[in-house]
Amino acid sequence: MNEAKATEELAPAIIFVDDEATAVKYFQRAIGSLAPVLTGGSVEEGKALLDQHGDRVAVLVSDQRMPGEFGNELLRYASERFPHVVRILTTAYAEIDQTVAAVNLGHIHRYIKKPWDITALRMELKQALELAELRKERDTLVREKLGVLQKQVVATRVGLVRSLSATLIGLERFQPVETYLAAALLANVPNSEPDWLLQDYSDLIAAESARSGAFGHTVAAHLATLRSRHGGMSASDALTALAGTLSEAGIGVRREGDGLMWDQPAALAEFLAEPGNNAVSSAHAAWLASLLWLDINDVALQPVREGNAIALRPVQRASEFAADRLATWIEQF
Repeated sequence: MNEAKATEELAPAIIFVDDEATAVKYFQRAIGSLAPVLTGGSVEEGKALLDQHGDRVAVLVSDQRMPGEFGNELLRYASERFPHVVRILTTAYAEIDQTVAAVNLGHIHRYIKKPWDITALRMELKQALELAELRKERDTLVREKLGVLQKQVVATRVGLVRSLSATLIGLERFQPVETYLAAALLANVPNSEPDWLLQDYSDLIAAESARSGAFGHTVAAHLATLRSRHGGMSASDALTALAGTLSEAGIGVRREGDGLMWDQPAALAEFLAEPGNNAVSSAHAAWLASLLWLDINDVALQPVREGNAIALRPVQRASEFAADRLATWIEQF
């Protein structure tokens, strides 16, 4: 009994909304054997059902004339918030203007006129359920594909950080990359997916190229400034200079003990995590440039999460890293 109930609760459902109790009973009797039917008597009840069960709803059928709002308003609500739901409008009245408008705006899949032909109604609902299943399979495949593309975007960004380090201070120097990626991971900021409705793959590549190029140029400029301002200095002096540089750039960093305390962790992942159409701030470029400059002065930092902040403590600079170290980092983002 419990297993049957659980199966029914997981099965794709149909929402039927009509203020006429007779129509509700008739619909349940005709369609109930095809799928679980959830019913409501108004547009507001229909919206509440969608909000509560939207993930498992496959089809929405709404009468047009009901007290308060018209049914096409409910279908519009569903199209905006639950686009996977197949939407059907039904009415006993020849309200052609609202029906045509709903069709043109993409709010409905079918228009069924009352009184229903039971055989035709069942056929329409069977087809609607099949369409909903196809949409579900398509959306799953699209999400998987976009997930792969997003993974590729992040991997490319990680690779660019490595390329910048190798170009600006030498191929053998990996420590700044290690610190930068460790800090970004500790920031725990989820990667922002591009708006795939507004961008295709070529748009994405163009945006990433422009963003990465501007970021690299700004990092190089900051590094040149650091080199000209500060010659060789002790680790302590270098960290004091670094804190001042980052503060000038607008980053909330302060000296604490023998290291630094970063009060805005999200800023550490800006280049890796934000969408490609968001330019990278000069302050974030100053952060990477500072790590490169510290490495030139044989100073290394280790990031450690401390509550809502990230501490950056001086550590022994490593000169050797495994050949697959960059690949290991890519797998973590």
